[in-house]
Amino acid sequence: MPKCFSFTATQNRCLKSTFSSRGLRSTFTDLKDGTIMHCWVPKSKKPTRPNLVLIHGFGANSMWQWSETVRILSRHFNVYVPDLLFFGDSYTTRPERTESFQAQCVKRVMEANSVTKMSVVGLSYGGFVAYDFAAQFGDCVEKVVICCAGVCLEEMDLKEGLFAVSSVEDAANILLPQTPEQMRELMGYTFVKAPAKVLPSCLLTDFIDEMFTQYVEEKKELLLAIAKDRKLSDLPKITQPTLIVWGDQDKIFPLELGHRLKRFISPTGHLGENAQMVVIKNAGHGFLYEKPKDFHKPLKAFLLGTTKTAPSQDQT
Repeated sequence: MPKCFSFTATQNRCLKSTFSSRGLRSTFTDLKDGTIMHCWVPKSKKPTRPNLVLIHGFGANSMWQWSETVRILSRHFNVYVPDLLFFGDSYTTRPERTESFQAQCVKRVMEANSVTKMSVVGLSYGGFVAYDFAAQFGDCVEKVVICCAGVCLEEMDLKEGLFAVSSVEDAANILLPQTPEQMRELMGYTFVKAPAKVLPSCLLTDFIDEMFTQYVEEKKELLLAIAKDRKLSDLPKITQPTLIVWGDQDKIFPLELGHRLKRFISPTGHLGENAQMVVIKNAGHGFLYEKPKDFHKPLKAFLLGTTKTAPSQDQT
């Protein structure tokens, strides 16, 4: 029997209206290789404003993840919010599953919208894509923000106990919940005070039906591609001014990975003094929801500040 009402679908419609009211419109770009990319773009791009790309992570769609950020930053930037492949309305028939391919697809969307210079903000999985984007297309990227993304993880970290799980397959089972019980487990990992304990199963099931039932196998392949043979020594360099943001109680990507990224210095000039770090107290992987003001204040200051290298710092 079909559902008479879906809270999640209703919220999706409200968020579409919100994005529209913030000056964005929904677009589809056919990359002509079996790939379709959906992206929210400015209805009217203002040449006096810098361009900003917000790249989402796993979980709820890009509108749910970036709604508050769009509200705050759309007054200062031409904001672009793509759906990564196998999320929202983006998909491909191609076999590639790496963050490098995701970055290339986002770049082609920006080219289709005549965007040549931009800053990128990546959240969790989106942080992997944002980092790779900055490495591949350095001349196009002005600033980089990496939010709770374990870019510096190594495959051996799973075996050595850095994470709560010991394999990517176990991580996929947590990050792609298919039952209310699994959804509660995911929220327990994501938030310091998980709201799922008080949410009825019917609402969690509704959310899962809308957000987690499409492209499940493809999303598992995305996760496997992140960790496969990953070594810190293979990480490409980025030289743009970079802000790293982490919750101090992150259980998905432990804070150690944020510090590892910040101190990642090499003779060829990896992050080094280009990197600032903000650690948000009493927040987990979902600090965007738990502590939105503590996130958006330094984010806005970094993006609107000078493009010169800022001194390295920890903020708590």
